[in-house]
Amino acid sequence: MTQPPTSGPTGPTELPPPPPTSPPPPGYPPPGYPPTGYPPHAAPAGRPPRKRGALLAALALAVVLVLCAGGGVAAFLTVRNAESGEGAPEPSVAVDEFLTAIYQERDAAKASRLVCSSARDQQKIRAKVAEVEEYLSAHQSPRFRWDTPKVDNETGDRATVTTTVTVTTADEKIANQDLRFTVIRKTGWWVCEVA
Repeated sequence: MTQPPTSGPTGPTELPPPPPTSPPPPGYPPPGYPPTGYPPHAAPAGRPPRKRGALLAALALAVVLVLCAGGGVAAFLTVRNAESGEGAPEPSVAVDEFLTAIYQERDAAKASRLVCSSARDQQKIRAKVAEVEEYLSAHQSPRFRWDTPKVDNETGDRATVTTTVTVTTADEKIANQDLRFTVIRKTGWWVCEVA
């Protein structure tokens, strides 16, 4: 006698076909479409979908522009205060070269190259040279000389230098002027103030 197997399917191996379905009522989507209501992840009507990539790119660009602008301003301020040239090796040498440019060579451009950038006023330097030239034309053969500039006080990058400028004319007139200079050291020594 044969017995049916104890495991596995029993009965017919083919399933009957599913019962026929009636078509959906009007207003319902056909089979295979999502049910009615809002579509999944739909943006609200009238608003374009968000574009995060464009927003992040715009923010990154704004940050880069702010950093570049800040760097440009810092570079401008640094260069503006920089001295062009080397300056003099000693405070007294800076004063002596400045006096030579003004009183003997009467060269405003050379004198301005010996002045620190914060005090460099081309108009004032040209006015001083013009004053010396006017004095030369008003008097008989004036000669300008000065004592060797003396450093009175030097602290770090700042020094006070004094000297006396003497003018002597051919008709033996003599005039003295005591001058005090403030000289600073950056890339060398520069005249910054005359009193």
